[in-house]
Amino acid sequence: MPSISARIPDDERDELEEVAALLGEDKSTTIRKALDEGLKELRIRVAVERYQTGEISVTEAARVAGVPLAEWLEICRERNLTTQLSTADLEDDAEAALDL
Repeated sequence: MPSISARIPDDERDELEEVAALLGEDKSTTIRKALDEGLKELRIRVAVERYQTGEISVTEAARVAGVPLAEWLEICRERNLTTQLSTADLEDDAEAALDL
């Protein structure tokens, strides 16, 4: 596994140490978990923003978020997302759904 170095402020280091202790893990494991969870959330945030503006379709949003279409639809429901998709976009999404 490759190694990456990063500088973090003292307060974030203290928070890292506290969370690692709460989880009963070493700092490296806690950092990997936090990075994984953070990256997933960032992908979802980008997908939500692009979907809300109508920039991307349902299937594209699922791909950007890195989740299966069914999970993306659940995210949409939980966040009460709406979009400005055209009829053509909706037809494309329906065709893609039928292929699943």
